[in-house]
Amino acid sequence: MEQERPVRVGRRLAAIVAADVVGYSRLMGLDEVGTARALREHRQITDALVAKHGGRLVKTTGDGVLLEFPSVVDAVECAVAMQAVMAERNQCVPEDRRMLYRIGINLGDILIEGDDILGDGVNVAARLEGIAQPGGICVASSAYEQVRGKVPVEFADLGEQRLKNIDRPVRVYAAKSEDLGMVAPVLHSEPTLLPLPDKPSIAVLPFQNMSGDPEQEYFADGVVEDIITALSRFKSLFVIARNSSFAYKGKSPDIRQVGRDLGVRYVLEGSVRRVGNRLRITAQLIDALTGAHVWADRFEGSAEDIFRLQDDVAEKVIIATAPRVERAEIARAWRRSSSNPDAYDYFWKALAYLAPATDKNTDQALELLSKATTLDPGFASAYAQAMVCHANRLSFGSIKDLAREQSEVARLWRIVALVGNDDGRALAGAGWAVAYMLRDLPSGKELIDRAVELNPNLVNAQASGGWISLWLGHPEIAVEQLSRAQRLDPVSTSFPIPMAHAYYFLERYEEALDQAQHFLQRHPDMHPALRIGAASAAFAGRDDVAHQLACRLLEVDPAFSVSRIGKYLGPYRRQEFVEKYAEGLRRAGLP
Repeated sequence: MEQERPVRVGRRLAAIVAADVVGYSRLMGLDEVGTARALREHRQITDALVAKHGGRLVKTTGDGVLLEFPSVVDAVECAVAMQAVMAERNQCVPEDRRMLYRIGINLGDILIEGDDILGDGVNVAARLEGIAQPGGICVASSAYEQVRGKVPVEFADLGEQRLKNIDRPVRVYAAKSEDLGMVAPVLHSEPTLLPLPDKPSIAVLPFQNMSGDPEQEYFADGVVEDIITALSRFKSLFVIARNSSFAYKGKSPDIRQVGRDLGVRYVLEGSVRRVGNRLRITAQLIDALTGAHVWADRFEGSAEDIFRLQDDVAEKVIIATAPRVERAEIARAWRRSSSNPDAYDYFWKALAYLAPATDKNTDQALELLSKATTLDPGFASAYAQAMVCHANRLSFGSIKDLAREQSEVARLWRIVALVGNDDGRALAGAGWAVAYMLRDLPSGKELIDRAVELNPNLVNAQASGGWISLWLGHPEIAVEQLSRAQRLDPVSTSFPIPMAHAYYFLERYEEALDQAQHFLQRHPDMHPALRIGAASAAFAGRDDVAHQLACRLLEVDPAFSVSRIGKYLGPYRRQEFVEKYAEGLRRAGLP
């Protein structure tokens, strides 16, 4: 058996550059395809500049990059060139669509693990990026001392700054040059802002995993998800969904910018440290309009106390943001989906496999969900998520024994009905699966309505309600429900497929095609998106696109034919919708 090669570990002094796009979540919400394309184009240019100045791309983090240079002079010159190119390209772009980088530069000793770099030197660069102005560059004093007088750049002394999770103050300098001055007009323009809801609004950012163990990432994410779920049960709060909050994972954003991006008044951030059986959660609530701290607290205990600690955090947030919330509602938030920490771990690991949901990932998620329910037979959300997994197989076209899968969904539904009547998340998942897999639309709608009653901020309940309205023959109502879900989760990619179907049956074919193509940019092999995209393109007169999508569908599913469409559209109550769908697929050239 071949042994694994040991990872090369060492240290060296290097210039570290951290760069990130300002307001990327907002830009994706405005134009997902265009923003992704613009980022790729920017990256091609900036990658060439990095190579020209002798740098190395260490890794990308979504819309951010981490770079390493042997020379800090080269690092600063490259950063200035990057910002100048971005400013020049932005001159031809509408102000609310302009893409700006923040850049932080540090000179420090780094730890090398294979191709990756770690350590305090990297962390300081990342924090400097977080405090830089859009289009600007911040450098640590260690870098400034080496480049002073060697580059055609002036520096403004910002004094000693306290950087997040850095235990010492760092003297910071902001770079100024004629090239950087080109972005000045952009800095004075504000993008179109989302209006604040008429009730207290909050986003919970991903908590930092301070455990030093990458395997504990799912645990830190689970803590945040549980707090979001607890807060969402309160009808007096507007709570941003997990997907939009987690767009900031691994970043150090300006909290005021987060508030503008997501349209919220308050932002909760924090960290989780788990060492052995000991657990510490820190949290702070920030007024996103002013940047002022509303409160901060720390919660400690053993891992067995995780639910009590999460309850404490949720209760304090609620008291800080909505003091008039009744104590009975606080008591409701204390109720958890599972009282078993091991079952809880399996559940969150399963959800990690379902982002995105694929055939292979669905099988792995089902195994984990089975372990969770074995440990905790009353874990309603785990049973409901298993129902969703089985129903997804039908939408993927991968079910071999439909009757057997339907029988399993019916069995799980009976369990959820017994143990999950007060669990909005469980009812929402079960409702969609019952409607789609068992074709029982009245029961599915009843479950969804109950979920929304328990938790009006539950995104999957609103989205599932949109699907059911569509199947009942009301696409205009589906659009309204899906739009509400999208407002709760502004950067999610979950809505284009149902929205495309709704637009299709409203004869808004170009919009339907646009939604399908947005989704296919990320998931090019997704069966439902290829189907509705091909049909929409055909009715829109986009024959070339229709043929292209049809060919791709046959590559993914060689056995597909129009006669099988009823297998996927079984829930539809209006036969004319099924016939219209089939006609679109025939026009696209499918057999």
